[in-house]
Amino acid sequence: MITTNLNMPNKPEQNLASVVGAETYAVWINMLNELVPQGRTHRLAPLVAGMLHYALALAIAKKKHDEESSTASAVQSLLYAAEVSDPSEVENYLREMVKQLFRDAKVNYNRTNAHGKKYSILESTCEEFVNWYNMPWE
Repeated sequence: MITTNLNMPNKPEQNLASVVGAETYAVWINMLNELVPQGRTHRLAPLVAGMLHYALALAIAKKKHDEESSTASAVQSLLYAAEVSDPSEVENYLREMVKQLFRDAKVNYNRTNAHGKKYSILESTCEEFVNWYNMPWE
């Protein structure tokens, strides 16, 4: 079981915990530690994208209150990611934060399919983040 004693990353832009709080972040890493090893990417990516959208909502609130703190880079990265529509651009803004989330959960975001092709939960998460509000059936 992972405890709430986190090794906080040195770079603010990597620090999702500073946006969502230590308690929420600890729940997230416990969830990922349990779910990722046997989980399917098409189910995990929306989960992590949801975490990022929650962090985005908090970042928007922090920005509205003009809070100056060490979270500024994390907040800015989330806000910038919300403004672009290309998943690879989103990944540029969120990569380090998501990598740190997976490192803290002690799970790997890189995978290999049965045919030996490599893929990433991180890439799939960015696609889900961009398409969060899309409803293809409409």
